[in-house]
Amino acid sequence: MRPAHFARRVFGRRRSRAGRLAGTVLSAVLTLAAVVLPGTAHAAGTICSSQTGTSNGYYFSFWTAGGGSACMTLGSGGNYSTNWSNVDNFVAGTGWANGSRTAVNYSGSFNPSGNAYLSLYGWTSNPLVEYYVVDNWGSYRPTGTYKGTVTSDGGTYDIYETTRYNAPSVEGNKTFNQYWSVRQQRRTGGTITTGNHFDAWARAGMPLGSFNYYMILATEGYQSSGNSNIVLGGSGGGNDGTTGALRAEGAGKCLDVPNASATPGAQLQIYSCWGGANQTWTRTSSGLLTTTINGTTLCLDAYNKQTSPGTKAETWTCNGGTNQQWTFNSNGTVTGVPSGLCLEVTGGSTADGALVDLGTCNGQSNQRWTLG
Repeated sequence: MRPAHFARRVFGRRRSRAGRLAGTVLSAVLTLAAVVLPGTAHAAGTICSSQTGTSNGYYFSFWTAGGGSACMTLGSGGNYSTNWSNVDNFVAGTGWANGSRTAVNYSGSFNPSGNAYLSLYGWTSNPLVEYYVVDNWGSYRPTGTYKGTVTSDGGTYDIYETTRYNAPSVEGNKTFNQYWSVRQQRRTGGTITTGNHFDAWARAGMPLGSFNYYMILATEGYQSSGNSNIVLGGSGGGNDGTTGALRAEGAGKCLDVPNASATPGAQLQIYSCWGGANQTWTRTSSGLLTTTINGTTLCLDAYNKQTSPGTKAETWTCNGGTNQQWTFNSNGTVTGVPSGLCLEVTGGSTADGALVDLGTCNGQSNQRWTLG
């Protein structure tokens, strides 16, 4: 018999979650809500109650429906370990406050006895979508309406779509789709290139929305026991976890601070990628994009807090303002939080030194970027 869906509802503002694991028919039993304040941990520690927060620069989420026991211990960097015994249902993991197109590298161990997943897990808005890239599982391999396959990072994943009706979500009780990439051969460790899955889902008629919600490398157990020990690395190392060049898709060149200037106010350009500090950007947990040049950290900034097309993209002293906050979207665009405008190469130029500003989003290649 095909397993039924379950609903799990999580703590705090915008922290509800809904998902699916195998088992018996559950009906309303698991729709209970456990409401707590988001966590604020900033160091290693053991967590056994539902909460979210940051630890060593990484976002973390821990949720349990109760029953049995389940705990997560936060280690250095993006490391976490879990132990669970006869648990009803729990989900735990570390990652990023917002999802993005990136390469997530991880390693570790995953040892379930019964039903469990190891997956990259997150949500988008407009449309509201819950998504999974499943690398390993216990006694049940997730399934759904088959949509094809995608080959990525040395393996082939089956693509499935499922739908939740009037179910708990990060936006309250709503009807929404779930997207799945499930690896044909189990593994624990490697790289998950999220853009490959996002693009494959789009080709299958499964569009994502904006990455306004978290993305974590999650351990999930349902009516089972086990343990895991997961280390995030390569795409992270503190902050929001993604550091590298911000590449303009249309030009094949990198977002560049002219002349490696550490003085605030330099309008950004694209330039042939060479790996310098003035082409290295870090996405933080608060949505900032920072670069550190000669010991000075600056932020990608919409000039003078302007929100009209043509506003120049510049460097400025980091102040946490909304004009320094950026959303990475599933179609590769990067939008300013207050304006909704897209970061773009002016005029679609592909030349070294072409300036970068904000423009009305149109989906063209001069508005698509890849970080990492």
